[in-house]
This record gives sequence, structure tokens and C-alpha cells, in this order.
Amino acid sequence: MANVLKKTDAVIVGFGWVGAIMAKELTEAGLNVVALERGPMRDTWPDGAYPQVIDELTYNIRRKLFQDLSKSTVTIRHNTSQTAVPYRQLAAFLPGTGVGGAGLHWSGVHFRVDPIELRMRSHYEERYGKSFIPADMIIQDFGVTYDELEPFYDKAEKVFGTSGTAWSIKGQVVGKDKGGNFFAPDRSDDFPLPAQKNTHSAQMFAKAAAQVGYHPYNLPSANTSDSYTNTYGAQMGPCNFCGFCSGYACYMYSKASPNVNILPALRMEKRFELRTNANVLKVNLTDDKQRATGVTYVDAQGREVEQPADLVIVGAFQFHNVHLMLLSGIGKPYNPETGEGVVGRNFAYQNMTTIKAIFDKDTFTNPFIGAGGNGVGVDDFNADNFDHGPHGFVGGSPMWVNQAGTKPISGLPVPPGTPAWGSKWKSAVADTYTHHLSMDAHGAHQSYKQNYLDLDPTYKNIYGQPLLRMTFDWQENDIKMAQFMYEKMAPIAKAMNPKYMMGSPKHANSHFDTTSYQTTHMNGGAVMGEDPNTSAVNRYLQSWDVHNVFVIGASAFPQGLGYNPTGTVAALAYWSAKAIREQYLKNPGPLVQA
Repeated sequence: MANVLKKTDAVIVGFGWVGAIMAKELTEAGLNVVALERGPMRDTWPDGAYPQVIDELTYNIRRKLFQDLSKSTVTIRHNTSQTAVPYRQLAAFLPGTGVGGAGLHWSGVHFRVDPIELRMRSHYEERYGKSFIPADMIIQDFGVTYDELEPFYDKAEKVFGTSGTAWSIKGQVVGKDKGGNFFAPDRSDDFPLPAQKNTHSAQMFAKAAAQVGYHPYNLPSANTSDSYTNTYGAQMGPCNFCGFCSGYACYMYSKASPNVNILPALRMEKRFELRTNANVLKVNLTDDKQRATGVTYVDAQGREVEQPADLVIVGAFQFHNVHLMLLSGIGKPYNPETGEGVVGRNFAYQNMTTIKAIFDKDTFTNPFIGAGGNGVGVDDFNADNFDHGPHGFVGGSPMWVNQAGTKPISGLPVPPGTPAWGSKWKSAVADTYTHHLSMDAHGAHQSYKQNYLDLDPTYKNIYGQPLLRMTFDWQENDIKMAQFMYEKMAPIAKAMNPKYMMGSPKHANSHFDTTSYQTTHMNGGAVMGEDPNTSAVNRYLQSWDVHNVFVIGASAFPQGLGYNPTGTVAALAYWSAKAIREQYLKNPGPLVQA
């Protein structure tokens, strides 16, 4: 029988970016807040202590900061005719665990959103007609506009200490010929810090992109270009381009993380309590399932604990949010055969295409140098910045050289025809390591009827609960877009005059491959919207069915974005927190009438 604790005002499930933001916002509102993180305590020290932290074997090969798949994982299949099997070796995507979550091990690429992607279906129907969207594609609008979210993007950037070059501020163009993004939406204020310096590979990419007629710009990065003190009083040091961002805790306090940018302020809050090694099993509901009464979790000693609360914030990683909703019975599970139900619906991922270029020995790219969010991008084919009509696919993609530091074990490209081992392989590695670069088309992935999440009927986690099942594969639209983006990216590579070009887009028979890293940008499953028949949460991320449950994170995205999701996740967290503070706490109940 569970040990029942004293009730708190709010309980937060997960302590990554969402958990940290919500904890700060709710304690500021005067609430007593308990945050439950299933993993261990992590922080810059000792997890980021130098020189141990730049150990590639420990962190990026043995995956120290990532989820332990022997305890809980997902099962995966391409379609309903197959039997899903557990994902047992981290490769395709890398969910984190411990305090900071993915916000501790992320790279630091910190984008906003292209405004049309917040109203994806409406925009495409208006410009291209309803028939342009494939019948099996279930993209939809977020239910919130860029103008509504803009103040919260600005707030998040000031917390993160984001480096970048603005294009326009309050309608005034300020970034022309300075590295600003011609396609970026207007801003209310500048970035907190100027853009980082660009690596030689990014400079080569920028020059080549301009030569072929594109509009290169400085990537916005949550890696500091200078020392910085954020709005919570948290201090950051300037990035030294060590090349150990993604998969590591930053020993320089230069990469934004919940641990560096928010937790120090929360430690000063008497109303805040963080409990680690607390694995939440379910959100507890009243008999009529109209209201949550708290959560049940298993603590570090294996004891079952019930934490009563008036408000429940589900703020874990994307598919953990969906899993917890399904286990708790919040919202109707999605049925792909009937199209009914909302939880598990609109699951989307990321549609990547990569080209690697190897140069002769006189061209040094020095790939060991790098910062996680630093680089140069091109948005000419992102979102709907070009006419999709002749090409027959939905979605777009930024392209970039984002040199985050090529590691000595995992980052060893060699020319075509090189043996996989032996003296010739070693010689090729020595010849090419400091003379190569990688460029990516980072495509927006759309949502489809046949790609979804539900509970697996066979496999269970260590607590005896059904694992989450992922039914997912690439669709025709994804393949068309990947091929198009490759064709647009290849001229940039050729303009740099490489000795070798390697890479190819998806082909007609391409299937999702769990053994090759893509990104950890999972989206959907508990999406936001204006219709409870097609969304699990309303425009404020509040459950349509259980009004005192808010489900926040990339699980709310109705489809994937061309950009990395973290900036929009943070903005939505601040947007939801404002609604809770200014509306919900004054009059608890649905913020939007169904």
C-alpha cells in the first residue's frame, strides 16, 4: 500500500526544461511545488567536472546521461502488420534521465518557430488548396500564433543566455549584412548576446551558400559568446569551443541547461522541493476521472508513494508524457482504424538528410573545435519560404553546418572504398580527420494516421506496466522532401570544391532505422489544439478531460518543425505558466470550453 504524503499545491513530473520553468513560475505565484525526477541528481559538478566530463567513451558511447533501457523503453514497429520489439540499444534517439533531462545533454541550438508552422494546415489549404495535403496526413494548427508566443520566446532567450544575430526588431531591420536571418520573424528585442564566432567550416558553408544564391545566417545558440547573468541571477561563462556539448554536461557553465540557468534560483525558494529517483507510475484521478488528486511514484528504495496535489504538471520527455497519460487514463487513446481518440495521435519525428565533404590536405576544418548550437544556416527551403506547388510535398527544412565537435571515436569519416579496419583505414582516418565537414538538411516531419503511440500488449517495464509502443515509418511525403533537400544542398557542397562528397537522400524503399542516430526530436502524441476531438490539450496545454492536469513539452506539437524543438517547448511552458498564474489559479476549471 502506498505511503500517502502531505498534500502540496502543485506536483511536477520530470525536471528538465519544462519542469524547471514551471517550478520557477509556480513558486513565484506563491505555490508550494514538489518536482519528481525519476533519474539521479545531476549538476555541472560533479557531472561536468573537467577533465572527466570530456570522456567520449563514458558519455557518448556508454551513454552515461541517457535513459537506462533495461528498466524502461519503447517498443517499435513500422506498421500494424508487424510485432513491435523493444528498443534496447540507444542509437536512433537519446532520451535523457536525471536532473536536467535532455536539457543537460542537448547541444544548444535555440530557435524560435517559423510562424506558418503554428498554423500548418490552415496555411497549406489557403495557399495550395485542401487537395494538396495527402489524405493520410493529419497535420493541424497549434491553436496559438507566433505573435502570442513572441514575448515568451524573448523571455526564454533571456533565461537561456542565447547568442544570435537578429534580422528585425519591432519592424526595424538591423541584421542585414551582419549575419541575420532574412526569413526570421520580427522580434520585440535583440538576443541577449551577439552570435558566436563561426568555425572555418561554417565560414566555408556561408561563402558557398551565398555563391549559389541562398541567404546564409548565424545560427542562434544557447552557448554563450560572452559571460552572462540571466534574469534569475544565474551566471554563465563564455564558451571555449571545446567540442563537448551534445551528450555532455558543460564544464564551462557556457551551455544553457535547467541545472545552470534555473536550478540555482529554485534552490533559494523555500516553497520548492526536488525529489530524485522518483519514478511516477500514474496520475491519480477521482472516480469520475474529472479531476487529478496527485500522483503515485516509486522512490529510490522501491517504496510506493502517493503525493497528493491540487495541480499536476506533466513535463517529462515527449513520449514519457504520452505514456503517463495512457497509463493514467487521461484522454481517449487514439485508434488508427477509426481515427477516433487523441492520446498517441500525431506522432512525428525528424526528416534528416546529410552530406559529408572531404577536402584535400591544404584545407583544414579542424572539426575537434565546436559548440553545440554554433554554425551557419540557410532557410531558403525551410517552412514555406519557397513554392511547394511544383514539388508535391508538404514541409520544409533549414540546412546548415553546425560543427559541434567531431569526436575521436564516433566521428571518423573516410573516403569511399576505404576498408572498415586495418592499416589502410587508419591511414585514411589520419588523412581526412582535420579536412572534412558535415552539412545537414534538418527537415520538418509531418504527422500521419498510421504513425502513432499506444500501450504495448506484450512487453512491460520493471514496474510491471505496459511499455509504450511506437508504430512509425517514413512515408512518401518524407522521401520526396528528403530528395528535394538533397538536391538543394548538393550545390553548396560542390561550390566548396571538395575532394569527395558522401551521402544520399532517402529512396522509395527507405524505412525508419533504429540503429542510426537521427535526432532526439520526437513530437506529438498529446497535441494541443482548438478541437477536443483532434487534440489532447487545449491552447494552454491543459487537458481537455482533467482540468487540473497540464501536459507540456514537444508532446504538444501536432507535427514536427524544421527547427529544433527546445525553443518552442520553453516558450510554450512560459505561455502555459502565465495562463495558470493569471487565469487558472483565480478560477480553477477549463480555460477553454470544449
